[in-house]
Amino acid sequence: MQTTTDLKQLVEAVGDAIVASDAGGAITLWNPAAERMFGFTENEALGQSLDIIIPQRQQQRHWDGYHKTMATGITRYGNDVLRVPAVHKDGHTLSIAFTVALLQTGDGKVSAIVAVIRDETSRFAEERNLKKRLTELEMQLTGPGKTA
Repeated sequence: MQTTTDLKQLVEAVGDAIVASDAGGAITLWNPAAERMFGFTENEALGQSLDIIIPQRQQQRHWDGYHKTMATGITRYGNDVLRVPAVHKDGHTLSIAFTVALLQTGDGKVSAIVAVIRDETSRFAEERNLKKRLTELEMQLTGPGKTA
């Protein structure tokens, strides 16, 4: 028995943010999870530049890679999970992890880039605290006058 998947329902139901942008970097898809994660409603995000969620210090690097990918149809991040900072509507910084997929026209040109994004801010903070604590414990064990 063949079943069909309601793609609109799928995009709206998943817990990870799904954001698509066109060749110029304008947002064309913004699911409810993206709204929860970044604070912008779908109406506020659609048509806007991805700059609304990219920290200013990362924007030049992002756009250099974005335009190269659009021109060549090749991304070096095919199946890799990327971890980068992002910005919430209220200005606070997020740590996000995402994968990208390229959508193509019938003639093989890239028409859009889709990112599936997860907020890893709390996990990143926990990891940073654990590393700090580990360093502190190592210093206690190997500090002045002590041998490991």
